[in-house]
Amino acid sequence: MRTFAFTTLLAALSLAAQAELKLPAIIGDNMILQQKQVNPIWGWDTPGSEITVKFAGQTKNAKTGADGKWTVKLDAVPANAKPVTMSIKGTSSMVLKNVLVGEVWICSGQSNMQMSVQSSWDADLEIATAKFPNIRLISVPQVGTQEPQQDFKGAWVECSPQTVGGFSAVGYFYGRVLHQMLDVPVGLINNAWGGSAAEAWVRRDVLEKDPRFKLLMENTKKNEANLQSPEAKTKYEAALAAWKKQADDAKKAGKPFAVRAPQAPDGWLRGNARPGNIYNGVLLPTIGYGIKGAIWYQGESNASRAYEYASLFPLMITHWRSEWQQGDFPFYWVQLADFMAESAQPGDSNWAELRESQTKTQSAIKNGGQAVIIDIGEANDIHPKNKRDVAERLARWALAKDYGVKLPYRSPEFKGIEITGNKAVVTLDTFGGSLRTVDVNDVKGVAICGEDKKWVWATAKIIGNDKLEVSAAGVAKPVAVRYAWSDNPVCNLFSKDGLPVTPFRSDNFEMITKPKM
Repeated sequence: MRTFAFTTLLAALSLAAQAELKLPAIIGDNMILQQKQVNPIWGWDTPGSEITVKFAGQTKNAKTGADGKWTVKLDAVPANAKPVTMSIKGTSSMVLKNVLVGEVWICSGQSNMQMSVQSSWDADLEIATAKFPNIRLISVPQVGTQEPQQDFKGAWVECSPQTVGGFSAVGYFYGRVLHQMLDVPVGLINNAWGGSAAEAWVRRDVLEKDPRFKLLMENTKKNEANLQSPEAKTKYEAALAAWKKQADDAKKAGKPFAVRAPQAPDGWLRGNARPGNIYNGVLLPTIGYGIKGAIWYQGESNASRAYEYASLFPLMITHWRSEWQQGDFPFYWVQLADFMAESAQPGDSNWAELRESQTKTQSAIKNGGQAVIIDIGEANDIHPKNKRDVAERLARWALAKDYGVKLPYRSPEFKGIEITGNKAVVTLDTFGGSLRTVDVNDVKGVAICGEDKKWVWATAKIIGNDKLEVSAAGVAKPVAVRYAWSDNPVCNLFSKDGLPVTPFRSDNFEMITKPKM
């Protein structure tokens, strides 16, 4: 913590050394402030300077500290779609233009959140119709570092056909639904980083102090030592020389050459998997900005450690909330989609276990929820192009839980099981709805096992609004039932409101992703 605080102080002093009024990128022209709550505004100036901020009839004063930083807190104001200005005076003056007040959301995660509008289905139509000047967009560059960053290069822009194409598709579609439903301005902060691991989004010392992540941090330190060793440098230089020779030989022979160059040892050190890297380089410069909540789409990179994710993911959410000091703000995430080859036989799956860890997080934290998209994935693409349905399922959570709109928002989930003879009756919590199948009448994707723990496909039928009767020839005494439990399950059970049933298992057999001692 002392090292962290000292480094943060040095960074702030560096900014203050410029001896002029400076604002972080997150605070600027075209920004949207969160309605109905206090909004911190901060920046840097010469130490000891008097700062005055004027906005919406308010005047707030502050004095810069020894590190040059100052902060004021604006009183809560209602949504306002009429552009206004904010004036800030210190050793120099600034006037921020075209400022609105509405709803602000963080759009975070890995590549499926980062995936742009121009890469999604109907991109041509979506971009051409994205004429929403009261939706504002800002993206945070990908910087991986152990050194805390106080700012980033970026700026708020109005949503338009010229600006939306490279922005997060899930983020944009989510914000558009809220904008159209609530009729207020919406600000979207995109900080997603493709391939990122959850531990990179958490401050390092938080992980080091938690005994649940002892193995994770031990492996991290070993990896750091190895990648910074002379042996690693020598090995890389030899591999790079060999690669260059292959490329030259292919060029001389007139042959194509598509082999990637070997990664430098410091690639991982500056990358998106090292614990603390994204927290310091991407998240930290935005922490404290007034937000309503966050949406999250990540998990693929942690699938092989799904057991650990059941603790890591809720810790990350709790950590963010603690850092933001806005209480338990809403946090909604996307469960992993279906991906890879369909399984001919039922069994175990890393991805199924990661989905279970995501589902468990709903009961591990307050004010969170999960959008199930087990029907939206693509077997041959880890980046399914249908991002509009993903965003709308996330938006249902926010509209129902945060904005008082009455509509279905939660996928049915496993509730309990009763076994009598050779049949199992599974009860689902349908949250006021009822069950149905799609495509075919038979329920697909249900497996059952006996005491031998050998899974076989089962016959299942819906009984009543919320129950499945499950059995299978050859399983005289069933002990457990699973549904949609594979990387890419063939499953067709939905609520009548159109929300897919959450993949589940009734057993508590040891997870295949649990670390072996």
